[in-house]
Amino acid sequence: MLASNRLSFLLTAIVTVCATSSGDVVLSNGNYTWLLAVLTPFFFVFYDFAKLMHLGASKKDSYLGCLISYGVLALGISLVNTLIHLVIDPLYPAQTVINLMDVCRWTENGIFTAALQQMFFLLLVMVFLHVLLSMQTHWYGWLTDVVLVAIVCVFTPIAPLRAILAGFFQVLMRNGNAVLHIGVCLALSAALSLAGLAVLKRKTL
Repeated sequence: MLASNRLSFLLTAIVTVCATSSGDVVLSNGNYTWLLAVLTPFFFVFYDFAKLMHLGASKKDSYLGCLISYGVLALGISLVNTLIHLVIDPLYPAQTVINLMDVCRWTENGIFTAALQQMFFLLLVMVFLHVLLSMQTHWYGWLTDVVLVAIVCVFTPIAPLRAILAGFFQVLMRNGNAVLHIGVCLALSAALSLAGLAVLKRKTL
């Protein structure tokens, strides 16, 4: 599955290497590696699933392969971004290089723990996208889209609801408490993975 995902690797590599920013404050090139976590579920859901079914693989085996691949990718992306943050970002003394690991306060716990937090967050992103994309051919997929859009549209303009939404994303992403952050990411990833199994039973070519 990772081998068939070459286009995602290529696009991510091109963007990561070629991305440039002007000004005194710039985004670290390492953060562009997160693009791989966004692109991969699209290929796994819309291309690899049908390919594996035609090759005789079972639905559960293909889904397990996706989850394992997401784990490997989350680890790899986290290592690459962490390495860029440690080695390449300091080479630009004329600019302030911002890495999302710092913005999310993960580096407050040390670089090793920050890399773990980043890995589990990226895993959650990929599992969420996989399940959401898998539902798009069913009515409940469209309903989920409407609910997500409604939550953003309704919660954003109303101050108390906006505070709840902001608090949720604060725990999910900008969280300096490593144990809480990793625990939430793992719990949500597990819940979404189970939901993905339910969706998988109804999925057809």
